[in-house]
Amino acid sequence: MKAAVRSKYGPPEMLEIKVTGRPTPKDNEILVRVHAATVNRTDCGGLSGKPYIYRFFCGWPNPRLASTGTDFAGMVEEVGKNVTTFKPGDRVWGFNDHILGSHAQYITLSQKDNVLAIPGNISYEQAAASAEGAHYAINFINKTALKAGDNVMVYGATGAIGSAMVQLLKYYGANVTAVCRAGYPKVINTLGADRVIETDDLGVEEEGSYHFIFDAVGKSSFRACKPLLQKGGVYISSELGPGNENLYLPLTTCFADKRVIFPFPTDINASLKLIGNLLENKQFKPVIDRRYPLEQIQEAFYYVNSGLKTGNVILTMD
Repeated sequence: MKAAVRSKYGPPEMLEIKVTGRPTPKDNEILVRVHAATVNRTDCGGLSGKPYIYRFFCGWPNPRLASTGTDFAGMVEEVGKNVTTFKPGDRVWGFNDHILGSHAQYITLSQKDNVLAIPGNISYEQAAASAEGAHYAINFINKTALKAGDNVMVYGATGAIGSAMVQLLKYYGANVTAVCRAGYPKVINTLGADRVIETDDLGVEEEGSYHFIFDAVGKSSFRACKPLLQKGGVYISSELGPGNENLYLPLTTCFADKRVIFPFPTDINASLKLIGNLLENKQFKPVIDRRYPLEQIQEAFYYVNSGLKTGNVILTMD
């Protein structure tokens, strides 16, 4: 099989496409032929090892797995003798933020891993694009006491997390203001946001407008957003923030009238089940920006690192 591999942390040019042996599933494992995966921000951290905390999850001092890749969608080709959950021919998708090695044509997974059946009307690309960003968006929302009618700002609404978050917030009945890069409001309008503003216009927002501000790209700060929050409002960012402040601000603001919460992600399986149901019922549609073949994985990583992508970048294995 072909796989994108590296031996240590570093930039995208560390990745090489090599022909390796196809893995053999153990008694409790399944062998999946990967048809699509994404290149996402989690993958970028797993490739570079930055911030350094990634290495505690992905391997230290060198990566635990040679291949990158945290999500996938594909078909089960073989199952171990103790596997009862899946059978050959099943279409499956999954995600693990500690890296699966799914930037390869085949991977093996335990039947107890975060793997679910793909709803029948969903393509491999759609399934792969509904994992990483949607899971993190769900974890933002789960960290709050969101109610129907709450006013929520999504900063960075064009990314994988942000575009998923806008749709999920509308599903829960929130009033959503989506903040995007200049020139991108048409993309966000299709997701159901109540208002779309471009980053250049952020200064016109009234103080005390929002119950929650969700920074899906990690490019704002609590200090900048605090005036826009109502009393009792909450700010959440997908990144650590200036000086890693989003790790300690939850402690120093926990009794304040405006708080910071850090969305440590949990329960991937529950996220996939929720998104799978929404996909099947046409209540969620992942945004796909570009597609790259496996052989162009370096270019895919550089594009994701540029911060210019809209939604998800797909890597195809066929």
